[in-house]
Amino acid sequence: MEYGQAHPQPRPPRQRAVGRRTVLGTAVAVAATAGAMATGLAGTAAAGERRPPRTSALWREFAESPYTHPQIPYVGRAGSRAGARRLPRYRVVADVRAYGAKGDGSVDDAPAINRALAAAAERGGGTVSIPPGTYRIDDVIRIAHSGVVLRGAGSDRTKLYATRNLTEVIGPYGSRYGGDKSSWSWAGGLIWLCPQERWDTLTTAIKARNWPFEGWTGNARDEWRTLTVIARGNRGDRSVTVRDASKLRRGQFVLLRLADDTDHTLLAHMAGGGPGTEAYNWAAMTKLTSYVPYEWPVRITAVRGREVTLERPLPLDIRPEWDPRFTTSVTPLTGSGVEGLTLEAVETPQSPHLLDKGYNGVAFQCAYDCWAEDVVVRHVDNGFGLIGASACTLRRTRVAGRGSHHPYYCREGSHDNLIEDFAIERRTVPAPAGTQLHGINVEGLSSYNVWSRGRMEMGTFDTHRGMPFANVRTEITVSNDGRHGGDAIAGPLYGARFAHWNVTVTNERAGLIKIDEIAPYSVTAGISEVREFDQIDVPDFQGELHTRLEAYGSPGDIRPRNLYEAQRELR
Repeated sequence: MEYGQAHPQPRPPRQRAVGRRTVLGTAVAVAATAGAMATGLAGTAAAGERRPPRTSALWREFAESPYTHPQIPYVGRAGSRAGARRLPRYRVVADVRAYGAKGDGSVDDAPAINRALAAAAERGGGTVSIPPGTYRIDDVIRIAHSGVVLRGAGSDRTKLYATRNLTEVIGPYGSRYGGDKSSWSWAGGLIWLCPQERWDTLTTAIKARNWPFEGWTGNARDEWRTLTVIARGNRGDRSVTVRDASKLRRGQFVLLRLADDTDHTLLAHMAGGGPGTEAYNWAAMTKLTSYVPYEWPVRITAVRGREVTLERPLPLDIRPEWDPRFTTSVTPLTGSGVEGLTLEAVETPQSPHLLDKGYNGVAFQCAYDCWAEDVVVRHVDNGFGLIGASACTLRRTRVAGRGSHHPYYCREGSHDNLIEDFAIERRTVPAPAGTQLHGINVEGLSSYNVWSRGRMEMGTFDTHRGMPFANVRTEITVSNDGRHGGDAIAGPLYGARFAHWNVTVTNERAGLIKIDEIAPYSVTAGISEVREFDQIDVPDFQGELHTRLEAYGSPGDIRPRNLYEAQRELR
């Protein structure tokens, strides 16, 4: 795919032609003129004088009912430890040099690093230190136990140099949906945070070519048992009533499980409901329907009689027809992280689309309350992955080098994650023919994830079908040259409550950024003036979309500047 081709000359400002999406009859609920004036973004008071920015009308509306707003999701508790600003700092219990690591690039240091990580786990957790140097790794670095952190001396001082890919280390990984695709195109990492038992079952299945599901309930999605049934509730509730609380306790990790019914009313609810979702052919979307039940991990903060209080508000309504219940899951990885290092793969040409060999960066799988901080990945097929992972924080991370298929990806029902202060650098070599570039990806019913304060020198806001919903991208600058992916049978690009807030687009391309004419019950607020070219999306749902557009053409002026930070302060 060529992304550097010449583009048609832009139209004069504010004179957009009627686009394909408009012709299709989609509707936009635009903030009223009075509201736009109230934001101070509707022009200048006089020549050369800029009206000072004022608080967004949409934000004022949201702040009055933050848990139940129809278009803006509440994400103020996204990330590790419910959005804590400071991540845990564990004492150092092991140094990789004491386990045989050289750090001079001369030998394979992966066995020594993995021995140090295992020793930290045996001591009940703690930090494994990697001093400055270059550590050659010919195997996967596995953080497989809770409470264990791998910490380098800083991303500019500690380097792990990966010489082999996941196909070589573990074996080929096909797709459970058939075809000749490589699942290493969207799974696994050369640093892989995954609980030991889950790692064992996954890799055993891959080696046996029994391509697995990858999330919270095992390879066949059958590793769970019911703890209790839940009574009817509403999106945004912090407490629910259960039939029997005897198996529940404060601090317990549980899954909220919602199964779809034969009329697919759960999927319709995720898309906002209404005539458009009723007319949609859900049954034909066989890949999408394989993603339900919806599984949402959460901690219990209090149990009083039959009333159970949760760490985060309910992501969806609770209705009896969806058989709502709290269940067990595989044992999660919790409180673990990777910090202060660069993972650089041996530089190879990027593989053709969906045939990645697995020169992948950092993967979080069945991980909760885990993190990465000050981590750079270079020359990778796929950068940072969230696979059936929730409540994780990626802070000050960067993807660099020869170009990646998925710089950041979030899939297999990953929820409540925070990616902040991130960067995707411009590729250092031209893209080979037949390769693909996405960007910040979200798919597979993943919800309530946040991308905040980002610099994207390439890529796009890749919503990859599988109907993710209630995700936020805020305070990001992007050269919008990537594409979305996703099989047609994976269903809609967007569910309800996507918010794109304060986004500067440097190349004027609208696709996947300006979503007011395509994403149901969504918000596009404070983005650059853009135009349709190269990729023009069409809405999945017919009729009124109930979307909102505010401060169009005025990135940086909208207040608050950062939707996630403002929501966090509401607490």
